[in-house]
Amino acid sequence: MTNIENDTPVDDGANIEAAEAAAPANSENDELAQLAEQVAALQQDLLYARAETQNVTRRKDKEIADAHAYAATKFARDILSVADNLGRALAALSEEQRADETIKPLITGLEATERELLSVFERNGITRIAAIGLPLDPNQHQAMLEIPSDKTPGTIVQEMQAGYMLKDRLLRPAMVGVAKAG
Repeated sequence: MTNIENDTPVDDGANIEAAEAAAPANSENDELAQLAEQVAALQQDLLYARAETQNVTRRKDKEIADAHAYAATKFARDILSVADNLGRALAALSEEQRADETIKPLITGLEATERELLSVFERNGITRIAAIGLPLDPNQHQAMLEIPSDKTPGTIVQEMQAGYMLKDRLLRPAMVGVAKAG
């Protein structure tokens, strides 16, 4: 309602009643908005918790798989020296010794043992790293010396000790000599 003389609103109490009726509705809307925000926050927290649980499970599964795949790493490193010594023993034999009928059975036994050892390596994912004639790869080779050569500098020209991989991991780098520049 308005005062006709100056067009100012006249308070007849109707506006107060309307405001009081709107106040509970506004507080209910505010309360609903707060509850909706809390629900959204809790849903977000739940999603984060589920994602974290999945990540932990995935990491655990990977660690278990790695433990199974690489459990024998220490043993494999230790057994490489046996393979090296067996190979050196066979390489040290001269042609005369190989032709000698008295030690021929011993040589045959050593060769059979070496073949069996290499077969066990293969079955367990242990492979020899290629070296001679390849460029030096610091992830697989360890350069021990430089050797004057007509090959491209950095090319491996001598292998002093074989390197091995266990599946996709380096077990032992190959110790090599590389071609020297100039």
